[in-house]
Amino acid sequence: MSLEYVALGMMMFVGLVFFYGMIAIHDIPYEIAKKRGHPHLEAIHYAGWVSMFTLHSIWPFLWIWATIYHADRGYGFSETSGEVQKILERLDIVERRLEAAENNVKEIDAAVSAPAEAVPESSQKTIESEEV
Repeated sequence: MSLEYVALGMMMFVGLVFFYGMIAIHDIPYEIAKKRGHPHLEAIHYAGWVSMFTLHSIWPFLWIWATIYHADRGYGFSETSGEVQKILERLDIVERRLEAAENNVKEIDAAVSAPAEAVPESSQKTIESEEV
């Protein structure tokens, strides 16, 4: 009888260790991502829990997702290529042109919404004669 209780206790112990081990293993990608300052930290953590309920099918991808990111160089690119550099230069030019266009629109809006007193008298006479 006491041997049965020992066996039951060992089965419970093994079950608890197995359950805790599964949780600890599925948190490894989360811990890696936390250590590296990954921008998708919470997504990796939640996906680890989802992986437990999907028979561990996405867990290897979580490991890769967590380990590929580095805080100093992102996803592995330490320098931008020549083509990317050209695109960034063009983007800077477009941003400057957009800013200039927005400033022009603001100036035009300010000129249009200026009070009638700011308009010269000769212009007011012309405007009044056109309205009649």
